[in-house]
Amino acid sequence: MKEKYYLLISAAIFAVVAVLHLARLIAHLSVQVGATTFPVWGSWLSLIIAVALSLWGLRLAYPGRRHRHT
Repeated sequence: MKEKYYLLISAAIFAVVAVLHLARLIAHLSVQVGATTFPVWGSWLSLIIAVALSLWGLRLAYPGRRHRHT
């Protein structure tokens, strides 16, 4: 049961990260650390990765039955 909680917490964290990247994309915010500006395409890539990891965590937490149509 502890593994399920770990997977759910991880999925939630990745979902929050995905929402933050989506908010950056919608609001057209720039991110700058020191003299380095991070490009917008980095948020697109990070959004896709964060959503994939969140869905992966949820899928592992709730494995559901697969039905075969044969």
